[in-house]
Parts: sequence; C-alpha cells; structure tokens
Amino acid sequence: MEKKKVLIITYYWYPSGGIGVLRCLKIAKYLRQFGWEPIIYTAENAHYPSLDESNLKDVPPTITVLKQPIFEPYRLYKKFTGKDPDANVNHALVASDKKENWQHKLSVWIRSNFFIPDARAFWIRPSVNFLVNYLKTNPVDAIFSDGPPHSNTRIACLVKQKTGIPWLCDFQDPWTQMDLYERLNVSKLAWAKHKKMEQEAFQMADTVTIVSETWKKDLEKIGAKNVSVLPWGYDEDDFKHANFAPDWKLTLTHTGLLGQDRNPENLFVAMRELSEEVEEFKQVFKLQLVGEVDLKVRQTAQKHKVTALIDYIPQVPRNEALKYVVNTQALLLLLNDAGNIMGRIPGKFFEYLAARRPILCLGAVGSDVDKLMQSTKAGKSVSYQDKNAIKAQLRAWYEEYKKTGIIEGKTTDIEEFTNKNLTKKVANLLDKIAKTK
Repeated sequence: MEKKKVLIITYYWYPSGGIGVLRCLKIAKYLRQFGWEPIIYTAENAHYPSLDESNLKDVPPTITVLKQPIFEPYRLYKKFTGKDPDANVNHALVASDKKENWQHKLSVWIRSNFFIPDARAFWIRPSVNFLVNYLKTNPVDAIFSDGPPHSNTRIACLVKQKTGIPWLCDFQDPWTQMDLYERLNVSKLAWAKHKKMEQEAFQMADTVTIVSETWKKDLEKIGAKNVSVLPWGYDEDDFKHANFAPDWKLTLTHTGLLGQDRNPENLFVAMRELSEEVEEFKQVFKLQLVGEVDLKVRQTAQKHKVTALIDYIPQVPRNEALKYVVNTQALLLLLNDAGNIMGRIPGKFFEYLAARRPILCLGAVGSDVDKLMQSTKAGKSVSYQDKNAIKAQLRAWYEEYKKTGIIEGKTTDIEEFTNKNLTKKVANLLDKIAKTK
C-alpha cells in the first residue's frame, strides 16, 4: 500500500544541533513505520545556534529534503553590537545585563517590533510561494509544522489558506504565551500582529499539538481547537548501547544551555553549607554543567564560593552529552523561572528519564514536570526558593553514596514516551485530518 505523504515545515534540521531539531527529526525517523512518507521543507544556509553531525544517523535514507534560501539578521546584529560571531543566537537578543550598549538595546527594539513573528520573518513569503508551486505538481496528504520559530507556523498557515491541505500545527513552546516576550520590548501594535497571526493559525489548523497538559489548557483558553498533548519523548535507539558506568564521585549533572532565568542560587548555597558542615562532602561532590552557562550563573557560583565544586564542560555533540547523562550519579533539571513554568517540560527531561538516574528538579511544585516525576518515580521536585529542601536532597544522596558508592535510580513506566510511540500518535492525528480532505 502506497504511503500517504506529509510535508514537514521546520526551520531546524540536520546539521542543526541543540534540542529544537529533535522534534521533527525523530518524528521523521519513525513516520514511515506508520504509513506516512515525510517530505522536509527547511532553510538553506540557516544560522543555527550549534551544529551536530551526530544527528545524521537519524535522518531517514532517501528522504526528500526541500530547501530555500533564508535571510537572517543575526550576523548583522552581531556585527552592529560587536558580539562574538559565534555567540548563541537564541540568547543574544534577550540578555538583561545592565552593561549592554545602546546598539544592543536598539537591536532588541527592532527585533521586537519589525521581525514578526520572529527573526526568520523574511523567509515566510518566499517559502509560501515556493511551496504552493511545488504542491501543484507534488501533492501531499497533510502538512505538519513545528514552532517556534513561529515563522514555520505562519508559513504553514498561509499554505493551508491557499491549498486547503489538512494541517497539524505543532507547538514546542507557545506563541504569545511564551516567556520570551517578557524579555522583549514589544509595542502594542506589534503585539496585536502576533495575536492576529496566532488566531489565524488556530482558525486554519485542523488539529493542534503542544508538549504539556497545562499549556494545552492555556491554548484552549485563547481559542485553539482540537488540541492534543504531544510530549517531547526519548529515542530508545539513543540508549540501546548505554552501559551505566557511574562516576566515582557524587556527581550531579545538568546538560544543555543554562541561562540566567534558571539561576540555581539556592543550590549553590546548599552546596556551600554542606561543604562547611561535612568535610568529606566537598571532597566527593561535583556539579557538572555540560554546555553553555550564562555569565550571571557563573558569577552567582563565585559569590557563594562553590566554583571549586563545579566542572564547567563546554558544549559537546549530543551523543557525548548523553554519556554524561547516563553515567552521572544524579541529574539536575532546571525549569525557566517564568510565568509559564507550570506547563514547561524541557525536552531533556525525557532523556533524563531514559537514563534512569534520580533527578532533582528546581521549579514549581505541582507543575506538569512535578506530576510526571511522581508518576514515574524519577526523583524530587522543589522550588527554587526552598533551600532547605534542596539541601536535604543533597544530604540524602550523600548518605546513600557513602554506604554503597551508588545512588539508585527508581524510574519506571516511561515506555509511552518513546519517540516511536509518540510518532504513532502523530500518524494517528494525520490519518484523522487526512480523511477530512
């Protein structure tokens, strides 16, 4: 039986690194098993925050990948502000350092009010024109878009308007409810444009997916229909050959970008106090921060005199990062300390689950992550402000480590979160909307 075809509109694709690329990459990897042939539409010469050649292993063989040139303002921004050309573009425009120069402040204002919905806005119109012409001679049964960047969402919305092809609109993060806008200087006119585009997407989409139950309810409150939860998930293939070889030290590991909106100050305080109270603690404990760490986070660690207890490990390819995740004694998960924290479930959380190491999550108690932590017995969730609870968890791990040299993980019942099972859910949604064609 001939497979149905789905056009996947995504800015992030191989050789992009980072977590954002995994959403569409993993879905495309498994879709063929459920009767769908993916066709990728992505940007040519995109300005990715990082590159990762190890992602090539997940690109399906003989897959059709369509690319169109994209103009992005980040190189101009970096040249204008004097920033490092290799600086991470995802964080360049949202820094709140008081020392930022006038060029940065002007750039933030321009980004906030003229690049709508985001800095890839110049890619929208050429993409729509290209795809509408392509689809005339290369028909597909459905469209899948993934945002952010919500330029992807806008492209899919306009293509749906012009072609009528059924559309699954996926959100890794919300649009107008995203905490990014708390750090941008958006005018009332620009904000109105964002809301208008978002509402058009809700009206045109045949079905909507988003990563958490709380964010699902948030979308429904502002008009989204037919919304389903589609978590990030983990790929069993990434852990197939992982053998737990624990560090001899009591290591607590965080992987990925660590921004100032996740500054774990009370963790540093707890580390310092335990080091002062228990002589051996500072000899055996190590906090591993794998990936880019914001300067303010480093300065906070220095202020509390715990730098000697921290290993700063530069960003590594994802396959290497997963080795740190699997072989650590425990894992640290930090939620963005922002208004939408209750529904935020970072993609790395599911890979932490797959590693089956105990997790300490700093974020809102009662959040969607907290509920998943409890149902899977993966670890403990405490608030950023609860220094005593953080300290108690570190002490408990230290006491367990002293006895056996190993902190036991108790994670269970996570099979529903495999990328293969989640892709089956995507395929079922595509089957449903394709029947209404």
